Amino acid sequence: MSVEITVQDQRSTTASMSVALGTTAAELFATDKTVVAARVNGQLVDLAAELHAGDVVEPVLIDSADGLNIIRHSCAHVAAQAVQSLFVDAKLGIGPPITDGFYYDFDVETPFTPEDYKAIQKTMTRIVKEKQRFVRRDVSDDAARTELAAEPYKLELIGLKGNAEATEGAAVEVGAGGLTIYDNVRPDGSVAWRDLCRGPHVPDTSYLRAFAITRSSAAYWRGDQANAQLQRLYGTAWPTKEALVDYQTRLAEAARRDHRKLGAELDLFSFPEELGAGLPVFHPKGGVIRRVMEDYVRAAHLKAGFDYVSTPHISKEGLFHTSGHLPYYADGMFPPMDDDGQAYYLKAMNCPMHNLIFASRGRSYRELPLRFFEFGTVYRNEKSGVLQGLTRVRMITQDDSHSYVMADQAADEVKHLLDFITGLLDDFGLTEYYLELSTRDTEGAKSTKFIGSDEQWEKATAVLEQVGRDSGLELVPDPGGAAYYGPKISVQAKDAIGRSWQMSTIQYDFNQPSRFGLTYTGPDGHPAEPVMIHSAKFGSIERFIGVLTEHYAGAFPAWLAPVQVVCIPVAEEFEGYLRDVANRLTAAGVRVSVDTSDDRFGKKIRNAQTQKVPFMLIAGETDVSAGAVSFRYRDGSQNNGVSVDAAIEELVTATRPPRQ
Repeated sequence: MSVEITVQDQRSTTASMSVALGTTAAELFATDKTVVAARVNGQLVDLAAELHAGDVVEPVLIDSADGLNIIRHSCAHVAAQAVQSLFVDAKLGIGPPITDGFYYDFDVETPFTPEDYKAIQKTMTRIVKEKQRFVRRDVSDDAARTELAAEPYKLELIGLKGNAEATEGAAVEVGAGGLTIYDNVRPDGSVAWRDLCRGPHVPDTSYLRAFAITRSSAAYWRGDQANAQLQRLYGTAWPTKEALVDYQTRLAEAARRDHRKLGAELDLFSFPEELGAGLPVFHPKGGVIRRVMEDYVRAAHLKAGFDYVSTPHISKEGLFHTSGHLPYYADGMFPPMDDDGQAYYLKAMNCPMHNLIFASRGRSYRELPLRFFEFGTVYRNEKSGVLQGLTRVRMITQDDSHSYVMADQAADEVKHLLDFITGLLDDFGLTEYYLELSTRDTEGAKSTKFIGSDEQWEKATAVLEQVGRDSGLELVPDPGGAAYYGPKISVQAKDAIGRSWQMSTIQYDFNQPSRFGLTYTGPDGHPAEPVMIHSAKFGSIERFIGVLTEHYAGAFPAWLAPVQVVCIPVAEEFEGYLRDVANRLTAAGVRVSVDTSDDRFGKKIRNAQTQKVPFMLIAGETDVSAGAVSFRYRDGSQNNGVSVDAAIEELVTATRPPRQ
């Protein structure tokens, strides 16, 4: 007996075909070893799944996004099996795939060491060579409890089954429906290891051709500091050894560019323990970069029709109830301060206070779009485990703006803001980017975190989507990523080594104007409610500086470099000559210093190169006699005997900010 199915393969045309009753996806794709799983009627399944009449079947290739997740999730299981074979008392947490790899959490007596990584990876290699099969079984809750009686964290997850919010971090483990266990089965049929898991997995461990254990860290169970602290073991997995080597090369380059390391080496910023986690300080050189960025974006906002405003850092709690941040964003805010019974909060957003400015007097449609902008420092109570140098901090300085528009002006305003943002990114050298459209969840536990009617969400989303598509940029969906008050477009910029960073955002807000009772007098003389559009061009200036530091590997473009020129005398007697040159450069707006240290001439050159200064001006007896200087550039090239006037003209031009 045969059944009719449809095979959809992106590498070939869609085809209908007859297969024998009981045929599995593995048998269907038996000749193609790049297939690791299947998508049947839109659902990811193991290749062992049987096919039925009418099924639409798609192969999942090992190098596709789904395929990579599957090999990484399978590798996480093998890593956990290896850990428990080496550390018999280790208790299992969860082990999902993540970007470029996987992790698995364990309750172990002592933290993992680099020597442990080697032993774990060696044991994983042995397991892979055994060609153990991943075999899925449906089990009842009671059966799962019996089989996993020695795993307290798994038992907790079983008890939380169906609570999507409570098990969010363990989504790969437990769903709202029945439970499944995956057995790792040896060729002789014996079970080597098992885990509670939703799957799917690769057919057997031989599909795991290239992997490595990379590091470990402490992690609280289910991300809650009130819970036990576990050890999180990280690894990576790729379809081929060549892909793994490429990834490791990229990691080495990323380490070389790490902004935390460069920040210390270039004396830009630091993270004093005395202040607390996620609270950076900027040193004078870092302060220069920050000031140049602020000057740039302040002038750009004024040119784009924004009015500069300023608001306090704290407010009575009632303001944040009105805005909806309490309770919708309460977890992201620091605890309140008490002032004689009145609770005050550090602001996590500037928008509520901008709304008060809008509401301070009557407004007419003739004023719209009305655009407010400020450098507002906000405070987010980020968990310590997610803090990451400047790219994830608790003190966030935003070039924050809010546009108040009539509904029929919204699309034009979003385009105006998007043009502003892409121009800014281009000026800062982040010229490769795409858009991400974040919408709300309509189902599940998270759906309650969004306010507003279906009609409002549909209209707002349609505006952002249309502008995004009209821009000609790639537009990637992000279901569930919206703010509680409306959808958003975020600009994802790629750096010099191909990593994507979320930078600027544009958010459509139909909720806060209503909550604050904001109105303007419309063309018909009646009050109307504006649409509010949030935007941050840098996003966070701290994060932007961190990304730029890594993008340029600390070698900032001349207009942004903290020190643009170092004057280096060949001998002490030429210092006065170079001081005169430096004074002229300073008067022309160039950031310049003269190296009068006791270091030898060659060491002074190396110091300037180490500090990644764009230009060096060198003067010796020949230069002084000719009223000239010798140029040495950051790439090591040199141009000798340049007249001082020509040198100053070149430097003023080379260090001029964009669009000036």
